[in-house]
Amino acid sequence: MTEDLPAGPLAGVRVIELAGIGPGPFAAMMLADLGADVVRVDRSTDVDPDAFGTAHPDLLNRGRRSVGVDLKSPDGREVVLALVAGADALIEGFRPGVTERLGVGPAHCLAVNPRLVYGRMTGWGQDGPAAPYAGHDIGYVALTGALHGIGRADERPVPPMNLLGDFGGGGMMLALGLVSALYAVRGGARGQVVDAAIVDGVAVLSTQIHALRQLGMWHDARGANLLDGGAPFYDTYECADGRYLAVGALEPRFYDELVRRTGFPLPPDEAPERTDPANWPALRRSWARLFRTRTRDEWAALLDSSDACVAPVLDWREAPEHPHLAARGTFVQRNGVTQPAPAPRFSGTPTALRRPPPQPGEHTDELLAEAGFGPERVAALRAAAAVA
Repeated sequence: MTEDLPAGPLAGVRVIELAGIGPGPFAAMMLADLGADVVRVDRSTDVDPDAFGTAHPDLLNRGRRSVGVDLKSPDGREVVLALVAGADALIEGFRPGVTERLGVGPAHCLAVNPRLVYGRMTGWGQDGPAAPYAGHDIGYVALTGALHGIGRADERPVPPMNLLGDFGGGGMMLALGLVSALYAVRGGARGQVVDAAIVDGVAVLSTQIHALRQLGMWHDARGANLLDGGAPFYDTYECADGRYLAVGALEPRFYDELVRRTGFPLPPDEAPERTDPANWPALRRSWARLFRTRTRDEWAALLDSSDACVAPVLDWREAPEHPHLAARGTFVQRNGVTQPAPAPRFSGTPTALRRPPPQPGEHTDELLAEAGFGPERVAALRAAAAVA
């Protein structure tokens, strides 16, 4: 499937991914989209040969080949270390200490491949008081202060799905860390461990908010700031049909364009000075009354192709059909499934969907042969249930 596709920017890089969920697979997907050869080590107990040849439903696994391995067996450990010996990077998302107990921790892997970049994805990190314990995205986001700032004034914090923690602060940071360490290795550095913790990544994402607080430009109360729904010109509004518009007219010239195009305000409402937060409640009520006079799509048609900075709030089904996203190919369809296209774009080494998500163990024989295992040894590994 990959022969006719142009090489991506990470062509020639091989990554071993120890199967997990969430941010680790997302980082591996990003690297695969960028052209890396990603080998997913799935549990042998998950292998179903009858499913081979059909795309796995988890889109986060796209772009890979898969080998089924029993990591708890000595022979399975041998297989993983053989794969690692010919790889550039490894991704794992277990609790601290698990891969060490399995015999495929950083020391074991760097012993067979001193140039390896060993990527570790956790919520709490490899050290610190919380490191040994379980957690989820909402807890990591809460601990960094980010969750405190998301929600309406005088209401409870609102979980931002797991896009902020797992994927923004976790998987994306791990992908960046791996590429950075690979660059260092290419420059002559030794292999190393990348400790990507979601708490660290989310904290970095909130740097601007900390800067604004230091400048006295951000209040700790929710819903009281320019970018958290406190300002009536940076918020969502219900329309006549019960659907919503997103308004982001922060700068005065964009706000003026919004006012001009909408005819704001409706009589008998007035248009108080927007720079005074004391006027924001009245201003919000006036905008809300105006936006309820038309449907979402009527407003979108009126405000499209302008600097009013207004967009319709689309649902998951509608988003791929939006003319701008369709024109850019932001979403693509593969194997009958609509999904986000690889990003970002490169002018000379384009990203691509190189393979559909594999079934666990679908490429076991192929990958073992590449790692130097002969047919008799592969048969013995299968007989011992070390691979599947």
